[in-house]
Amino acid sequence: MPARSSSPIPAGLGHLADATSLLPADPPGLLARLAAVPDPRRACGRRHPLVFVLALAACAVLAGARSLTAIAEWAANAPPDLLIRLGGTVREPDTGPAAPAEATVQRVLQRTDGDALDAAIGAWLADRDRARTPQVTRSVLAVDGKTVRGAVRADGTRVHLPAAMSGSGLVLAQREADAKTNEITVFRPLLAPLDLAGTVVTFDALHSQTAHARFLVEDKNAHYIALIKGNHPTLHRLLKALPWREIPLLDKTRATAHGRDEIRRVKTATVANLPFPHAVQALQVVRRRRNTTTGKVSLERVYVITSLAAEQANAAEIARRVRHHWGIENKIHHVRDVTYTEDASRVRTGTAPGPWPP
Repeated sequence: MPARSSSPIPAGLGHLADATSLLPADPPGLLARLAAVPDPRRACGRRHPLVFVLALAACAVLAGARSLTAIAEWAANAPPDLLIRLGGTVREPDTGPAAPAEATVQRVLQRTDGDALDAAIGAWLADRDRARTPQVTRSVLAVDGKTVRGAVRADGTRVHLPAAMSGSGLVLAQREADAKTNEITVFRPLLAPLDLAGTVVTFDALHSQTAHARFLVEDKNAHYIALIKGNHPTLHRLLKALPWREIPLLDKTRATAHGRDEIRRVKTATVANLPFPHAVQALQVVRRRRNTTTGKVSLERVYVITSLAAEQANAAEIARRVRHHWGIENKIHHVRDVTYTEDASRVRTGTAPGPWPP
């Protein structure tokens, strides 16, 4: 599967190869980040550096490879100059560098520490996100998980991958959740390596945990916006019972897309002594949806709490950040399912289902 002229490899290769030309003050390139991933193989008998195999796999996926076999086939057809730039070793001057065999590719990708690889790629993306995002407003990070539906392991469990998405749509962190628990236990180790000072972290009802709120505000110097549903019955009843009819409407937006016309109305209230750590504001978001084909209308009320005070964020800003959180479905999950056909993948051995699209 050699790369065609329309392949994204030239641009992608530029990011991979820039690791050798950076000034000391510049952030590390992707090759340098991948070099920090521990090699699961014994030192004796290694023919190809781990960073070389990982970089080849990244280029192959960018070029359209959708399986471990396809990654190996793409690597076998890659031109010699590409292999050299990605760290391939020239053993015979007349033949140039050799690509790893399919067995090597599969063995390496199935045994590489998926969390370490995710951390390396996330750190590289975070560097790029900081470089291209002006710090005019507070940064925002949306946390949500996705199940790889086709990757069923031998014990019947599926791979579940909580991720953190920046405001520009980049995945800055990802970590596989233990099949014996759920993604709640992954929240803290997922975000611990990130610099979150001043960042607003959004999450759904599953992650609306008191420990998470304390971790973000007290340990990471961040803020949060949390959706509250029936898993917090007392808090949900309290929010629902607030005198919303007496509170003026502070923001209203309308959007028509995906076959529906949606109107969102937002009210906010500063509430003292909410039974949730560091929560100072409550929001009611009323969403009226009309199916443009059938005309059917639905009404939904969503309650939100935040550690941002009224002078730090008004109703329109908080509503915008809530919509950004829901956007993770389109910007990340939809792309992985449609562009990378992730849910159709049957890769299930070792750590291969985690970091690599199928």
